Amino acid sequence: MNIMVKGIGNIDISQKLSCYELLKQLYNDEYNKYLTVKVNKMLKELSYNELSENDEVEFLDIKNPDGMRVYVRTLCLIYIKACRELYNNIPVSIEHSLNKGLFTEIKLNRKLTEEDIFEIKIKMQEIIDKNIFINKQMLSIDDAKKIFIEQNMFDKVSLLSNWNTENVRVYELDGYYDTFYGYVAPNTNVIYNFDLKLFGTGLILRYPSRENINELPEYAEHIKLAKIFKETEDWGDIMEVGHVGALNETILNNKINDIILVNEALHEKKIAYIADEISADEKIKIVLIAGPSSSGKTTFAQRLSIQLRVNGKKTYAISLDDYFVDREKTPLDENGKYDFDTIDALDIELFNDHLIKLMKCEEVQIPTFEFKTGKRMFNKQPVKLTKDHIIVVEGIHGLNDKLTSHIEKKNKFKIYISALTQLNIDNHNRISTSDTRLIRRIVRDNQFRGHNAQKTMELWDNVRKGEEKYIFPFQENADVMFNSSLTYELGILKKYAVPLIDAVEENSDFYSEKQRLLKFLSYFRTIENENMIPNTSILKEFIGGGIL
Repeated sequence: MNIMVKGIGNIDISQKLSCYELLKQLYNDEYNKYLTVKVNKMLKELSYNELSENDEVEFLDIKNPDGMRVYVRTLCLIYIKACRELYNNIPVSIEHSLNKGLFTEIKLNRKLTEEDIFEIKIKMQEIIDKNIFINKQMLSIDDAKKIFIEQNMFDKVSLLSNWNTENVRVYELDGYYDTFYGYVAPNTNVIYNFDLKLFGTGLILRYPSRENINELPEYAEHIKLAKIFKETEDWGDIMEVGHVGALNETILNNKINDIILVNEALHEKKIAYIADEISADEKIKIVLIAGPSSSGKTTFAQRLSIQLRVNGKKTYAISLDDYFVDREKTPLDENGKYDFDTIDALDIELFNDHLIKLMKCEEVQIPTFEFKTGKRMFNKQPVKLTKDHIIVVEGIHGLNDKLTSHIEKKNKFKIYISALTQLNIDNHNRISTSDTRLIRRIVRDNQFRGHNAQKTMELWDNVRKGEEKYIFPFQENADVMFNSSLTYELGILKKYAVPLIDAVEENSDFYSEKQRLLKFLSYFRTIENENMIPNTSILKEFIGGGIL
Protein backbone atom coordinates (compact mmCIF):
# COMPACT_ATOMS: atom_id res chain seq x y z
CA MET A 1 0.00 0.00 0.00
CA ASN A 2 1.44 3.37 -1.05
CA ILE A 3 1.09 6.51 1.08
CA MET A 4 2.71 9.95 1.04
CA VAL A 5 4.47 11.11 4.23
CA LYS A 6 5.16 14.85 4.38
CA GLY A 7 8.89 15.52 4.48
CA ILE A 8 9.76 12.01 3.31
CA GLY A 9 7.73 11.26 0.18
CA ASN A 10 5.90 8.20 -1.12
CA ILE A 11 6.50 4.95 0.71
CA ASP A 12 5.04 1.42 0.72
CA ILE A 13 3.66 0.07 3.99
CA SER A 14 1.80 -3.02 5.13
CA GLN A 15 -1.98 -2.84 5.31
CA LYS A 16 -2.42 -2.88 9.11
CA LEU A 17 0.46 -0.66 10.21
CA SER A 18 -0.60 1.99 12.76
CA CYS A 19 0.68 5.56 12.52
CA TYR A 20 2.66 4.98 15.73
CA GLU A 21 4.36 1.88 14.30
CA LEU A 22 5.07 3.76 11.07
CA LEU A 23 6.51 6.67 13.06
CA LYS A 24 8.94 4.35 14.88
CA GLN A 25 10.08 2.83 11.60
CA LEU A 26 10.65 6.17 9.91
CA TYR A 27 12.28 8.16 12.69
CA ASN A 28 14.02 5.47 14.80
CA ASP A 29 15.46 7.10 17.95
CA GLU A 30 13.71 10.43 17.32
CA TYR A 31 10.17 9.08 17.01
CA ASN A 32 9.14 10.45 20.41
CA LYS A 33 9.52 14.04 19.12
CA TYR A 34 6.20 13.56 17.33
CA LEU A 35 2.96 13.82 19.25
CA THR A 36 0.06 13.40 16.84
CA VAL A 37 -0.67 13.03 13.13
CA LYS A 38 -2.81 14.41 10.34
CA VAL A 39 -4.18 11.96 7.79
CA ASN A 40 -5.60 13.74 4.76
CA LYS A 41 -5.63 16.95 6.87
CA MET A 42 -7.75 15.29 9.57
CA LEU A 43 -6.18 15.19 13.03
CA LYS A 44 -5.74 11.63 14.33
CA GLU A 45 -4.11 9.95 17.29
CA LEU A 46 -0.85 8.14 16.65
CA SER A 47 -2.67 4.89 17.43
CA TYR A 48 -4.73 5.37 14.23
CA ASN A 49 -4.47 2.15 12.17
CA GLU A 50 -6.81 2.62 9.23
CA LEU A 51 -4.44 4.05 6.63
CA SER A 52 -5.54 3.56 3.02
CA GLU A 53 -3.95 3.71 -0.42
CA ASN A 54 -2.72 7.21 -1.38
CA ASP A 55 -3.34 8.69 2.07
CA GLU A 56 -1.37 11.85 2.92
CA VAL A 57 0.27 11.61 6.34
CA GLU A 58 1.87 14.43 8.34
CA PHE A 59 3.44 13.82 11.75
CA LEU A 60 3.24 16.83 14.09
CA ASP A 61 5.72 17.90 16.76
CA ILE A 62 5.52 20.52 19.50
CA LYS A 63 6.13 23.35 17.00
CA ASN A 64 2.65 22.72 15.57
CA PRO A 65 -0.34 24.08 17.58
CA ASP A 66 -2.01 20.65 17.65
CA GLY A 67 1.26 19.02 18.67
CA MET A 68 1.71 21.56 21.46
CA ARG A 69 -1.78 20.83 22.78
CA VAL A 70 -1.02 17.09 22.90
CA TYR A 71 2.28 17.79 24.72
CA VAL A 72 0.53 19.91 27.37
CA ARG A 73 -2.32 17.40 27.87
CA THR A 74 0.17 14.55 28.26
CA LEU A 75 2.20 16.62 30.74
CA CYS A 76 -1.00 17.36 32.71
CA LEU A 77 -1.87 13.65 32.81
CA ILE A 78 1.58 12.79 34.18
CA TYR A 79 1.39 15.65 36.70
CA ILE A 80 -2.05 14.60 37.99
CA LYS A 81 -0.95 10.96 38.19
CA ALA A 82 2.18 11.93 40.18
CA CYS A 83 0.20 14.11 42.63
CA ARG A 84 -2.40 11.40 43.24
CA GLU A 85 0.33 8.85 43.95
CA LEU A 86 2.12 11.16 46.38
CA TYR A 87 -0.96 12.49 48.18
CA ASN A 88 -3.31 9.51 48.41
CA ASN A 89 -5.53 10.35 45.41
CA ILE A 90 -6.05 13.96 46.49
CA PRO A 91 -8.06 16.06 43.98
CA VAL A 92 -5.99 18.13 41.57
CA SER A 93 -7.29 20.94 39.36
CA ILE A 94 -5.81 22.56 36.25
CA GLU A 95 -7.18 26.08 36.53
CA HIS A 96 -5.96 28.46 33.80
CA SER A 97 -2.91 29.78 31.95
CA LEU A 98 -0.71 32.09 34.00
CA ASN A 99 2.92 33.18 34.20
CA LYS A 100 3.87 31.41 30.92
CA GLY A 101 2.43 28.13 32.19
CA LEU A 102 -0.65 26.59 33.80
CA PHE A 103 -1.82 27.48 37.30
CA THR A 104 -2.86 24.34 39.19
CA GLU A 105 -4.07 23.56 42.69
CA ILE A 106 -3.68 20.44 44.84
CA LYS A 107 -6.48 20.21 47.38
CA LEU A 108 -4.34 19.69 50.47
CA ASN A 109 -5.32 21.07 53.87
CA ARG A 110 -2.06 23.00 54.03
CA LYS A 111 0.17 25.23 51.94
CA LEU A 112 2.42 23.65 49.37
CA THR A 113 6.16 23.82 50.07
CA GLU A 114 9.34 23.69 48.02
CA GLU A 115 9.77 20.14 49.31
CA ASP A 116 6.40 19.23 47.75
CA ILE A 117 7.54 20.73 44.44
CA PHE A 118 10.75 18.69 44.56
CA GLU A 119 8.90 15.44 45.29
CA ILE A 120 6.31 15.99 42.55
CA LYS A 121 9.02 16.71 39.98
CA ILE A 122 10.93 13.56 40.97
CA LYS A 123 7.77 11.45 40.71
CA MET A 124 6.87 12.98 37.33
CA GLN A 125 10.37 12.29 36.00
CA GLU A 126 10.12 8.67 37.19
CA ILE A 127 6.88 8.24 35.21
CA ILE A 128 8.47 9.83 32.13
CA ASP A 129 11.67 7.74 32.36
CA LYS A 130 9.72 4.49 32.63
CA ASN A 131 8.35 5.04 29.09
CA ILE A 132 4.89 4.00 30.24
CA PHE A 133 2.35 3.29 27.50
CA ILE A 134 -0.77 5.45 27.75
CA ASN A 135 -3.68 3.25 26.82
CA LYS A 136 -6.67 4.75 25.04
CA GLN A 137 -10.02 3.03 25.65
CA MET A 138 -13.50 3.72 24.34
CA LEU A 139 -15.83 3.06 27.27
CA SER A 140 -19.58 3.19 27.63
CA ILE A 141 -20.85 6.20 29.56
CA ASP A 142 -21.98 3.95 32.44
CA ASP A 143 -18.59 2.20 32.69
CA ALA A 144 -16.75 5.54 32.58
CA LYS A 145 -19.02 6.96 35.29
CA LYS A 146 -18.28 3.98 37.56
CA ILE A 147 -14.54 4.53 37.19
CA PHE A 148 -14.77 8.26 37.90
CA ILE A 149 -17.03 7.72 40.91
CA GLU A 150 -14.39 5.33 42.30
CA GLN A 151 -11.73 7.99 41.66
CA ASN A 152 -13.89 10.72 43.31
CA MET A 153 -14.13 12.76 40.09
CA PHE A 154 -17.72 13.91 40.28
CA ASP A 155 -17.10 16.85 37.92
CA LYS A 156 -16.50 14.28 35.17
CA VAL A 157 -19.57 12.31 36.22
CA SER A 158 -21.65 15.49 35.92
CA LEU A 159 -20.26 16.20 32.46
CA LEU A 160 -20.96 12.63 31.28
CA SER A 161 -24.55 12.87 32.51
CA ASN A 162 -25.20 15.23 29.58
CA TRP A 163 -22.96 13.41 27.09
CA ASN A 164 -24.25 13.28 23.53
CA THR A 165 -22.68 9.96 22.44
CA GLU A 166 -22.83 6.37 23.71
CA ASN A 167 -19.10 6.11 24.38
CA VAL A 168 -16.32 8.29 25.73
CA ARG A 169 -12.57 8.23 25.07
CA VAL A 170 -10.68 7.47 28.30
CA TYR A 171 -6.91 7.36 28.83
CA GLU A 172 -5.35 4.90 31.29
CA LEU A 173 -1.89 5.54 32.74
CA ASP A 174 -0.64 2.77 35.02
CA GLY A 175 -4.06 2.16 36.59
CA TYR A 176 -5.20 5.80 36.66
CA TYR A 177 -8.02 6.86 34.31
CA ASP A 178 -8.78 10.31 32.93
CA THR A 179 -10.51 12.12 30.06
CA PHE A 180 -9.15 15.02 28.05
CA TYR A 181 -10.61 17.47 25.57
CA GLY A 182 -8.40 16.31 22.71
CA TYR A 183 -5.75 13.67 22.14
CA VAL A 184 -2.95 12.50 24.44
CA ALA A 185 0.39 11.03 23.34
CA PRO A 186 0.75 7.21 23.42
CA ASN A 187 3.78 7.18 25.75
CA THR A 188 5.10 9.24 28.65
CA ASN A 189 8.53 9.48 26.95
CA VAL A 190 7.39 12.41 24.76
CA ILE A 191 7.84 14.81 27.69
CA TYR A 192 11.39 16.14 27.72
CA ASN A 193 11.13 19.56 29.32
CA PHE A 194 8.97 20.86 32.18
CA ASP A 195 9.21 22.58 35.54
CA LEU A 196 7.09 23.41 38.59
CA LYS A 197 7.08 26.69 40.51
CA LEU A 198 5.22 27.68 43.67
CA PHE A 199 2.70 30.47 43.18
CA GLY A 200 -0.05 31.67 45.53
CA THR A 201 -2.28 28.82 46.67
CA GLY A 202 -0.94 26.45 44.04
CA LEU A 203 1.83 26.04 41.54
CA ILE A 204 2.69 26.81 37.93
CA LEU A 205 3.18 23.85 35.58
CA ARG A 206 5.74 25.08 33.04
CA TYR A 207 6.54 23.80 29.54
CA PRO A 208 8.36 24.98 26.38
CA SER A 209 6.90 27.36 23.83
CA ARG A 210 6.41 26.61 20.14
CA GLU A 211 8.94 29.31 19.33
CA ASN A 212 11.72 27.80 21.48
CA ILE A 213 11.11 24.13 22.16
CA ASN A 214 14.45 23.46 23.88
CA GLU A 215 14.09 25.99 26.70
CA LEU A 216 11.35 27.00 29.07
CA PRO A 217 10.15 30.59 28.53
CA GLU A 218 11.43 33.23 30.90
CA TYR A 219 9.26 33.15 34.01
CA ALA A 220 7.07 36.27 34.25
CA GLU A 221 4.97 36.71 37.38
CA HIS A 222 1.57 38.26 36.66
CA ILE A 223 0.25 39.30 40.07
CA LYS A 224 -2.63 41.47 38.81
CA LEU A 225 -3.76 38.84 36.32
CA ALA A 226 -3.74 36.20 39.05
CA LYS A 227 -5.89 38.48 41.20
CA ILE A 228 -8.52 38.90 38.48
CA PHE A 229 -8.57 35.13 37.93
CA LYS A 230 -9.18 34.67 41.67
CA GLU A 231 -11.99 37.24 41.53
CA THR A 232 -13.43 35.32 38.60
CA GLU A 233 -13.24 32.05 40.53
CA ASP A 234 -15.17 33.71 43.36
CA TRP A 235 -17.82 34.80 40.83
CA GLY A 236 -18.11 31.16 39.77
CA ASP A 237 -18.71 30.21 43.41
CA ILE A 238 -21.42 32.88 43.69
CA MET A 239 -23.21 31.42 40.67
CA GLU A 240 -22.43 27.80 41.70
CA VAL A 241 -21.12 27.08 38.21
CA GLY A 242 -17.48 26.02 38.15
CA HIS A 243 -17.47 23.58 35.26
CA VAL A 244 -19.46 22.74 32.14
CA GLY A 245 -21.41 19.90 33.77
CA ALA A 246 -22.87 22.32 36.32
CA LEU A 247 -23.71 24.84 33.58
CA ASN A 248 -25.46 22.16 31.53
CA GLU A 249 -27.53 21.15 34.54
CA THR A 250 -28.72 24.75 35.05
CA ILE A 251 -29.77 24.88 31.38
CA LEU A 252 -31.49 21.49 31.63
CA ASN A 253 -33.32 22.54 34.81
CA ASN A 254 -34.44 25.90 33.33
CA LYS A 255 -32.37 27.89 35.82
CA ILE A 256 -30.10 29.58 33.29
CA ASN A 257 -31.99 32.89 33.53
CA ASP A 258 -30.71 33.33 37.09
CA ILE A 259 -27.14 32.74 35.92
CA ILE A 260 -27.55 35.31 33.13
CA LEU A 261 -29.00 37.94 35.46
CA VAL A 262 -26.35 37.46 38.16
CA ASN A 263 -23.47 37.37 35.68
CA GLU A 264 -24.62 40.54 33.92
CA ALA A 265 -25.18 42.25 37.27
CA LEU A 266 -21.64 41.35 38.34
CA HIS A 267 -20.34 42.94 35.13
CA GLU A 268 -22.32 46.13 35.73
CA LYS A 269 -21.21 46.31 39.35
CA LYS A 270 -17.56 45.96 38.35
CA ILE A 271 -17.85 48.63 35.64
CA ALA A 272 -19.54 50.98 38.12
CA TYR A 273 -16.76 50.33 40.65
CA ILE A 274 -14.12 51.23 38.03
CA ALA A 275 -16.04 54.41 37.15
CA ASP A 276 -16.21 55.34 40.85
CA GLU A 277 -12.45 54.86 41.20
CA ILE A 278 -11.79 57.11 38.20
CA SER A 279 -14.29 59.76 39.30
CA ALA A 280 -12.84 59.93 42.81
CA ASP A 281 -9.52 61.23 41.48
CA GLU A 282 -9.85 64.68 39.90
CA LYS A 283 -6.36 64.41 38.38
CA ILE A 284 -7.40 61.56 36.04
CA LYS A 285 -8.19 63.00 32.62
CA ILE A 286 -7.42 60.10 30.28
CA VAL A 287 -8.68 56.50 30.43
CA LEU A 288 -6.75 54.03 28.28
CA ILE A 289 -8.44 50.70 27.46
CA ALA A 290 -6.48 47.84 25.92
CA GLY A 291 -6.95 44.12 25.49
CA PRO A 292 -6.69 41.30 22.97
CA SER A 293 -9.05 40.73 20.06
CA SER A 294 -12.71 39.99 20.82
CA SER A 295 -12.49 41.04 24.45
CA GLY A 296 -15.49 43.34 24.14
CA LYS A 297 -13.50 46.58 24.38
CA THR A 298 -16.00 48.65 22.39
CA THR A 299 -19.02 47.76 24.52
CA PHE A 300 -17.00 48.03 27.72
CA ALA A 301 -15.80 51.54 26.78
CA GLN A 302 -19.37 52.70 26.16
CA ARG A 303 -20.70 51.16 29.37
CA LEU A 304 -17.87 52.74 31.32
CA SER A 305 -18.65 56.11 29.72
CA ILE A 306 -22.27 55.79 30.85
CA GLN A 307 -21.19 55.06 34.43
CA LEU A 308 -18.80 58.01 34.37
CA ARG A 309 -21.67 60.23 33.22
CA VAL A 310 -23.75 58.91 36.13
CA ASN A 311 -20.96 60.24 38.32
CA GLY A 312 -21.20 63.69 36.74
CA LYS A 313 -18.34 63.31 34.29
CA LYS A 314 -18.45 63.98 30.57
CA THR A 315 -16.60 61.66 28.18
CA TYR A 316 -14.96 62.05 24.80
CA ALA A 317 -13.79 59.03 22.81
CA ILE A 318 -10.67 59.02 20.65
CA SER A 319 -9.78 56.25 18.21
CA LEU A 320 -6.10 55.47 17.85
CA ASP A 321 -6.79 54.42 14.25
CA ASP A 322 -7.11 58.09 13.33
CA TYR A 323 -3.49 58.67 14.37
CA PHE A 324 -1.88 56.25 11.90
CA VAL A 325 1.02 57.79 10.01
CA ASP A 326 0.57 58.07 6.25
CA ARG A 327 0.89 54.69 4.56
CA GLU A 328 4.34 55.27 3.04
CA LYS A 329 5.72 56.09 6.53
CA THR A 330 4.38 52.87 8.07
CA PRO A 331 7.18 50.58 9.41
CA LEU A 332 7.76 47.25 7.68
CA ASP A 333 7.78 43.86 9.41
CA GLU A 334 10.39 41.11 8.99
CA ASN A 335 8.69 40.03 5.75
CA GLY A 336 8.81 43.49 4.22
CA LYS A 337 5.08 44.09 4.69
CA TYR A 338 3.45 47.07 6.41
CA ASP A 339 3.25 46.46 10.16
CA PHE A 340 0.07 48.23 11.22
CA ASP A 341 0.20 46.68 14.71
CA THR A 342 3.45 48.23 15.86
CA ILE A 343 3.15 51.35 18.01
CA ASP A 344 5.49 53.09 15.58
CA ALA A 345 2.70 53.01 12.97
CA LEU A 346 1.07 55.78 15.05
CA ASP A 347 1.96 59.47 15.12
CA ILE A 348 2.71 59.50 18.83
CA GLU A 349 3.93 63.10 18.92
CA LEU A 350 0.71 64.43 17.39
CA PHE A 351 -1.41 62.20 19.61
CA ASN A 352 0.31 63.46 22.77
CA ASP A 353 0.12 67.07 21.61
CA HIS A 354 -3.63 66.74 21.08
CA LEU A 355 -4.16 65.07 24.47
CA ILE A 356 -2.29 67.84 26.27
CA LYS A 357 -4.28 70.55 24.50
CA LEU A 358 -7.61 68.80 25.16
CA MET A 359 -6.72 68.49 28.86
CA LYS A 360 -6.04 72.25 28.91
CA CYS A 361 -9.48 72.84 27.35
CA GLU A 362 -7.87 74.16 24.16
CA GLU A 363 -9.43 73.70 20.73
CA VAL A 364 -8.11 70.74 18.72
CA GLN A 365 -8.87 69.39 15.26
CA ILE A 366 -8.86 65.59 15.56
CA PRO A 367 -7.71 63.82 12.35
CA THR A 368 -9.48 61.11 10.40
CA PHE A 369 -7.45 58.36 8.77
CA GLU A 370 -8.66 57.29 5.33
CA PHE A 371 -7.78 53.62 5.01
CA LYS A 372 -8.45 53.48 1.26
CA THR A 373 -5.95 56.23 0.45
CA GLY A 374 -3.65 55.61 3.40
CA LYS A 375 -3.69 59.32 4.24
CA ARG A 376 -4.60 61.34 7.31
CA MET A 377 -7.25 64.01 6.79
CA PHE A 378 -8.25 67.02 8.92
CA ASN A 379 -11.89 67.43 7.96
CA LYS A 380 -13.66 67.24 11.33
CA GLN A 381 -15.04 70.13 13.31
CA PRO A 382 -12.59 71.35 16.00
CA VAL A 383 -13.18 69.99 19.51
CA LYS A 384 -12.90 71.81 22.83
CA LEU A 385 -13.43 69.91 26.09
CA THR A 386 -14.34 71.10 29.59
CA LYS A 387 -12.58 70.43 32.90
CA ASP A 388 -15.21 67.76 33.62
CA HIS A 389 -14.32 65.70 30.54
CA ILE A 390 -12.62 62.31 30.65
CA ILE A 391 -10.92 61.29 27.39
CA VAL A 392 -11.52 57.59 26.66
CA VAL A 393 -8.94 55.94 24.39
CA GLU A 394 -9.40 52.38 23.17
CA GLY A 395 -6.62 50.56 21.32
CA ILE A 396 -4.06 47.77 21.53
CA HIS A 397 -1.24 50.03 22.74
CA GLY A 398 -3.13 51.67 25.59
CA LEU A 399 -1.00 50.05 28.32
CA ASN A 400 2.31 50.86 26.67
CA ASP A 401 3.76 54.00 28.30
CA LYS A 402 5.34 54.98 24.99
CA LEU A 403 1.86 55.81 23.64
CA THR A 404 1.32 58.60 26.18
CA SER A 405 4.94 59.43 26.95
CA HIS A 406 4.24 63.18 27.33
CA ILE A 407 1.33 62.70 29.76
CA GLU A 408 1.99 62.59 33.49
CA LYS A 409 1.17 59.31 35.20
CA LYS A 410 -1.24 61.03 37.60
CA ASN A 411 -3.46 62.05 34.66
CA LYS A 412 -3.83 58.51 33.26
CA PHE A 413 -5.89 55.48 34.23
CA LYS A 414 -5.18 52.21 32.42
CA ILE A 415 -7.61 49.33 32.02
CA TYR A 416 -6.81 45.85 30.72
CA ILE A 417 -9.79 43.86 29.44
CA SER A 418 -9.90 40.24 28.33
CA ALA A 419 -12.29 37.29 28.29
CA LEU A 420 -10.67 35.30 31.11
CA THR A 421 -12.92 32.26 31.14
CA GLN A 422 -13.96 31.28 34.64
CA LEU A 423 -15.55 28.05 33.49
CA ASN A 424 -13.64 24.80 32.89
CA ILE A 425 -14.81 21.65 31.12
CA ASP A 426 -13.89 19.74 34.26
CA ASN A 427 -11.14 19.92 36.88
CA HIS A 428 -8.50 18.64 34.47
CA ASN A 429 -9.58 20.39 31.28
CA ARG A 430 -9.42 24.16 31.24
CA ILE A 431 -11.16 26.32 28.64
CA SER A 432 -8.57 28.36 26.79
CA THR A 433 -9.17 32.10 26.88
CA SER A 434 -8.04 32.30 23.25
CA ASP A 435 -10.60 29.66 22.21
CA THR A 436 -13.43 31.68 23.74
CA ARG A 437 -12.20 34.80 21.93
CA LEU A 438 -11.79 32.91 18.64
CA ILE A 439 -15.40 31.69 18.80
CA ARG A 440 -16.58 35.21 19.65
CA ARG A 441 -14.65 36.53 16.66
CA ILE A 442 -15.95 33.86 14.25
CA VAL A 443 -19.51 34.87 15.15
CA ARG A 444 -18.83 38.63 15.05
CA ASP A 445 -16.85 38.53 11.80
CA ASN A 446 -19.72 36.72 10.12
CA GLN A 447 -22.40 38.98 11.61
CA PHE A 448 -20.74 42.31 10.86
CA ARG A 449 -17.89 41.78 8.38
CA GLY A 450 -19.24 39.09 6.09
CA HIS A 451 -16.32 36.74 6.80
CA ASN A 452 -16.76 32.97 6.94
CA ALA A 453 -15.13 30.91 9.71
CA GLN A 454 -12.18 29.93 7.53
CA LYS A 455 -11.30 33.58 6.88
CA THR A 456 -11.28 34.27 10.62
CA MET A 457 -9.14 31.19 11.26
CA GLU A 458 -6.66 32.29 8.59
CA LEU A 459 -6.20 35.64 10.33
CA TRP A 460 -6.14 34.29 13.87
CA ASP A 461 -2.51 33.17 14.10
CA ASN A 462 -1.25 36.63 13.13
CA VAL A 463 -3.73 38.22 15.53
CA ARG A 464 -2.30 36.06 18.34
CA LYS A 465 1.28 36.95 17.40
CA GLY A 466 0.39 40.65 17.56
CA GLU A 467 -1.16 40.18 21.00
CA GLU A 468 1.92 38.36 22.29
CA LYS A 469 4.12 41.18 21.03
CA TYR A 470 2.11 44.34 21.69
CA ILE A 471 -0.50 43.62 24.40
CA PHE A 472 0.39 40.82 26.83
CA PRO A 473 3.84 42.21 27.81
CA PHE A 474 2.14 45.37 29.12
CA GLN A 475 -0.91 43.88 30.88
CA GLU A 476 0.59 44.25 34.35
CA ASN A 477 0.84 48.02 33.71
CA ALA A 478 -2.93 48.26 34.12
CA ASP A 479 -4.43 50.09 37.09
CA VAL A 480 -7.37 47.71 36.94
CA MET A 481 -8.37 44.61 34.99
CA PHE A 482 -11.81 43.70 33.75
CA ASN A 483 -12.84 40.17 32.86
CA SER A 484 -15.38 40.34 30.04
CA SER A 485 -16.17 36.63 29.95
CA LEU A 486 -19.70 35.48 30.75
CA THR A 487 -20.27 32.08 32.33
CA TYR A 488 -23.17 31.31 30.04
CA GLU A 489 -21.86 32.74 26.77
CA LEU A 490 -20.71 29.53 25.04
CA GLY A 491 -24.23 28.14 25.43
CA ILE A 492 -25.41 31.13 23.38
CA LEU A 493 -22.50 31.36 20.94
CA LYS A 494 -22.74 27.66 20.12
CA LYS A 495 -25.84 27.97 17.94
CA TYR A 496 -24.24 30.81 15.96
CA ALA A 497 -20.77 29.30 15.72
CA VAL A 498 -21.46 25.64 14.93
CA PRO A 499 -22.99 26.17 11.43
CA LEU A 500 -20.18 28.59 10.54
CA ILE A 501 -17.42 26.25 11.70
CA ASP A 502 -19.14 23.23 10.18
CA ALA A 503 -18.99 24.93 6.76
CA VAL A 504 -15.17 24.66 6.69
CA GLU A 505 -14.51 22.18 3.90
CA GLU A 506 -12.71 18.85 4.21
CA ASN A 507 -9.83 19.91 1.93
CA SER A 508 -9.14 23.04 4.01
CA ASP A 509 -5.88 23.51 5.92
CA PHE A 510 -8.13 24.39 8.87
CA TYR A 511 -10.11 21.15 8.82
CA SER A 512 -8.42 19.87 11.99
CA GLU A 513 -9.21 23.21 13.68
CA LYS A 514 -12.83 22.73 12.61
CA GLN A 515 -12.82 19.28 14.25
CA ARG A 516 -11.31 20.64 17.44
CA LEU A 517 -13.71 23.56 17.85
CA LEU A 518 -16.80 21.48 17.05
CA LYS A 519 -15.71 18.90 19.62
CA PHE A 520 -15.18 21.66 22.17
CA LEU A 521 -18.62 23.19 21.56
CA SER A 522 -20.28 19.76 21.76
CA TYR A 523 -19.69 19.78 25.52
CA PHE A 524 -22.16 22.66 25.94
CA ARG A 525 -25.93 22.51 25.93
CA THR A 526 -27.44 25.20 23.71
CA ILE A 527 -29.29 28.08 25.35
CA GLU A 528 -32.17 28.70 22.99
CA ASN A 529 -33.86 31.63 24.70
CA GLU A 530 -31.91 34.91 24.51
CA ASN A 531 -34.63 37.13 25.97
CA MET A 532 -32.90 37.49 29.33
CA ILE A 533 -29.67 38.89 27.83
CA PRO A 534 -29.63 42.70 28.30
CA ASN A 535 -29.22 44.69 25.10
CA THR A 536 -26.21 46.38 26.73
CA SER A 537 -24.45 43.03 27.30
CA ILE A 538 -20.91 42.60 26.01
CA LEU A 539 -22.18 39.43 24.30
CA LYS A 540 -24.36 41.60 22.01
CA GLU A 541 -21.15 42.99 20.47
CA PHE A 542 -20.71 39.56 18.88
CA ILE A 543 -24.20 38.19 18.25
CA GLY A 544 -25.86 41.53 17.43
CA GLY A 545 -28.98 43.15 18.82
CA GLY A 546 -27.24 45.53 21.20
CA ILE A 547 -27.91 49.23 21.61
CA LEU A 548 -24.31 50.34 22.30
